[in-house]
Amino acid sequence: MTNPNTEVTWVDARERLPRSGTPVAAAITGHYPPDDVTESDSAPGSDTAPASDTESGEEFWLVMPMYFTTLHRSEDGTEHTDCFVDSDRIVRLPYGLASDETVTHWAELPTLPGRTTHAVLGRDVRPALQNAWGARPTT
Repeated sequence: MTNPNTEVTWVDARERLPRSGTPVAAAITGHYPPDDVTESDSAPGSDTAPASDTESGEEFWLVMPMYFTTLHRSEDGTEHTDCFVDSDRIVRLPYGLASDETVTHWAELPTLPGRTTHAVLGRDVRPALQNAWGARPTT
């Protein structure tokens, strides 16, 4: 079996973007809404929106699985270019562009344990799992 451990190489999103359609681990940064402000109160254009980033809740930087695409159409018809999209279809732009949450770095997702691919389908799944677990396939 191939070594199941992997190294992550992070790429600065300001310097280079992945190929369109690439699944990635994305390091995103932004601010959580403050505890005392409801979502509708903090909406852009709201009279009660926080005046500055220091008032807009706790800052975060975390990793999420996403995919990168050169063109994404949101459900409302908005077109986004060169963006990262998560499983909830939330769009995040590379750091430095106008967005509440931005992607600072990205890394290609690791391959499956003991494999050089990201996916195995159909009847090849069971033997691949058995190989990764180090056991012989049962008949």
